[in-house]
Amino acid sequence: MKIGDALKHYRVKPGDKVALSAINAADASLYEGGKSASLELFDELRDELQELQKVLYAQNKHRVLIVLQAMDSGGKDGCVKHVFSRVDPQGVNVKAFKKPSEEELAHDFLWRVHQHVPGNGQIVIFNRSHYEDILAVRVKKLFGDEVWKRRYRHVIEFERMLAEEGTTIIKLFLHISKDEQKRRLESRLANPAKYWKFNPDDLSDRARWDDFQKGYEDLIEKTSTDQAPWFIIPGDRKWYRNLVVARIMVDVLRGLKMEFPTVNWDPRSVVIE
Repeated sequence: MKIGDALKHYRVKPGDKVALSAINAADASLYEGGKSASLELFDELRDELQELQKVLYAQNKHRVLIVLQAMDSGGKDGCVKHVFSRVDPQGVNVKAFKKPSEEELAHDFLWRVHQHVPGNGQIVIFNRSHYEDILAVRVKKLFGDEVWKRRYRHVIEFERMLAEEGTTIIKLFLHISKDEQKRRLESRLANPAKYWKFNPDDLSDRARWDDFQKGYEDLIEKTSTDQAPWFIIPGDRKWYRNLVVARIMVDVLRGLKMEFPTVNWDPRSVVIE
């Protein structure tokens, strides 16, 4: 297979069953060249992504929402940093969703999310998202089961509304293994410059690894739709994760068939003195 097959190879179709334990988080099967050989292709993809984003912003017609989910240390920040490093910051916003504030808890769970969805010409990246309000509530038993169970329907309808109003939705689950998470957490403890990235609560979540994995499996199965599909991206190899995400982004933006806007005047007639 070729890296160009990423869009269909890692997509979860509606009705697909998901077993994360059966998916190799270190997979790199769509690119045989290895890390060193991938750098040139990755540069080409980032350059094309930069150009596509310019057209998206100039045309001011399409809206693109990227939802990033992963286990702790799954690579969300690194993915955004590397894949989107060359795009114009005017047209790209990153919103990180942390523990809800008191004000946010005083509203419905989608209130804090809806106000950050993209407008025309924008790409918005959710670093964590409304899916935390299903997953964390379920695994940590913050509310009764009836709360998180009905939220599947709520998010499907929410995303359907966004899609019908013109938003292209790409949902990426960065899939890492438990061993790889251990290595990444230990690397934070070994480097004082990374202490700030370590949260002792990560260890309590790690102790619930199986519960989180089951939660993600159900979540992805139930909410991967034609208008808002999930992609399960192998995340143990950072270079491969970045390559796949960049490939998916380029292919999705190409599919929008965008063009720079035309002008109703003749540029050749303009004289600047």
